[in-house]
Amino acid sequence: MQSIINLIFYIGIIEFFLMFLLLTNTFTFLLYVTDKRKAVKGKRRISEKTLLIFTILCGGIGALLGMYFANHKTRSRKFKFVVIIGLIITLIPVIHIVHGLTLSKIIRYVEIEFRSENWPPELDGYRIAFMSDMHAITDEDMRKVAAELNDRNLDLLLSGGDFLMEDDHYIGTVREIAQISTTDGIFGVEGNHDDYKKLFRTQNEYGIKPLDNSGMRIREGFYLTGVHDMYNRRPDIKEAVAGANPNDFVLLLSHSPDLSMQQSTDGIDLILSGHTHAGQITFFGYPFYLIYGSLPITDYGTRFAYGFARSADDVPVFTTSGTGTFSDIPRIFTRPEVVIFTMYNE
Repeated sequence: MQSIINLIFYIGIIEFFLMFLLLTNTFTFLLYVTDKRKAVKGKRRISEKTLLIFTILCGGIGALLGMYFANHKTRSRKFKFVVIIGLIITLIPVIHIVHGLTLSKIIRYVEIEFRSENWPPELDGYRIAFMSDMHAITDEDMRKVAAELNDRNLDLLLSGGDFLMEDDHYIGTVREIAQISTTDGIFGVEGNHDDYKKLFRTQNEYGIKPLDNSGMRIREGFYLTGVHDMYNRRPDIKEAVAGANPNDFVLLLSHSPDLSMQQSTDGIDLILSGHTHAGQITFFGYPFYLIYGSLPITDYGTRFAYGFARSADDVPVFTTSGTGTFSDIPRIFTRPEVVIFTMYNE
């Protein structure tokens, strides 16, 4: 099994399934044509069971073409029905592959209005951009993100961590992020794939402020905090929020949303996280592989797959799908994004 998985990654996930669909449908087409010729010549036929199995096994397109061009099995209701089923089964991976090659590569910009009774009313309209899991994003794509965000009148930019450390790729990503203009600066935390010492040093060089189990007062009534990555170090929410006043709106950055279930989030008003990639490869957007607790991604199934959820203390947690793509694993029905929160007092 592991050798098959290694082969899939070597070829490429999308490329592998494209080859599989092409070969399956070509073989199914040839089966129908061959069976027709055998019937005409009165030779031993291919069994109907074989034709039906390959039709259903993602061979619906090949079966349809075989029936049409060879004029074979066109009067059989059974085969017409099975071809329809086979087409549906075949089109499902085709749709996912097309999405993976097109929309899933286009970064979207999600605008969210967030309202809280603790938000300082004098800061209504304050705009916070949040990006996470940049991973292998190219410098060119990061430059395009920076150009787009520079037109969005940002007050604050937050990074949820996870860069590509190999071959110092992260340096170019950090450099492009630093070109984004904000009123109150750029802040970030580490992710589980980061060498935090290297990342923090580079961020400091480019004017990006790391949050290291620490916090900072951004404006009167607004306190920003960030913690260590829970897989590599020792995050401490209590230490991070120690400098906040009781009446402050407190925003916490934590790369993994799971931390919100394992430490007290009392006194925090909003938590921003990444890490789950919204499932990365999904079934029409459903993150099926997150439901298995054996995977080292999250211990809470699909709870923190994407969007708003609640911590153990009922604090809102927003988990982004991330901005980049991890390694050679494509995104499928999980578009990369940058999220922009416009804050209001309710």
